[in-house]
Amino acid sequence: MAVFKYNAERPFRSNPDLHIHYWGRENCAPGHSVGPGVREIYKIHFIHEGTGSVTVGEFSHTLKEGQAFLTYPHIVTHYAADVQTPWTYSWIAFTGEQVEYLLSKTSLSPEHPVFPMDQNLMPELYDRLTQAVQITDSLDLPLKAILYQFFALLLQTFPASPDILPLPKQKSIYVEQCLHFLHSHYCENVTVEMMSSSLKLDRKYLSSLFKKSIGLPPQQYLLNFRMAKACDLLAETQCSIGEIAHSVGYQDALLFSRMFKKVKGCSPKEYRFRQINNDIVL
Repeated sequence: MAVFKYNAERPFRSNPDLHIHYWGRENCAPGHSVGPGVREIYKIHFIHEGTGSVTVGEFSHTLKEGQAFLTYPHIVTHYAADVQTPWTYSWIAFTGEQVEYLLSKTSLSPEHPVFPMDQNLMPELYDRLTQAVQITDSLDLPLKAILYQFFALLLQTFPASPDILPLPKQKSIYVEQCLHFLHSHYCENVTVEMMSSSLKLDRKYLSSLFKKSIGLPPQQYLLNFRMAKACDLLAETQCSIGEIAHSVGYQDALLFSRMFKKVKGCSPKEYRFRQINNDIVL
């Protein structure tokens, strides 16, 4: 049975440096699986017992006790417990403006999301976070402190290699550059041609590389990312639908509304109404 713990404090701004949303633990049933699907936040699972597998795009990895794996937002991911020796894992889910930069300083990437756990902090993260949230009158500062401690340890134990990068890692860098381009220009009228030109790579090659790594073509990823940003604006601001459309790269508010409904299953107006009434659209 899964146990979830939530951070009751909302971030003081829409995109803080680091913010932990929830954490948990589960003794998984044989064959228990999640996905394939996408999330809007980062999530790390720490394997305490047993085995399982994680698949991102066309890349699959088998994990065992003492390892961990990272799932990236907006990237199709599937993971499952082994049928014979199902894993027990804990997890943390987080977002933040610094996350992408911090991860760029490690050897992690969407297609290579597995890393070894240390012997002290990572096996005890669930307990430490659970104890920290019991401290009253301190907002979520103890949770942030533990998250910063975790990233400091991750950068020490799994840093980016200073050596000449092998071809798979070089391809990973291209994908990271694509993600950075899309995250920086989603509010503009960008195209795959513009992105490939900016990176000085062939458009077809770049699209193929991106889809193989992320599990989605660049345009679909951009659409999902834009709609995720639109959801934030609908929930956290009083901006009009037209203003939000312009903020996420659409000059035509009707086209924006049509694409939003295609992705989220409801209109922007209905999404905002449900948010106000705490009926969250997943």
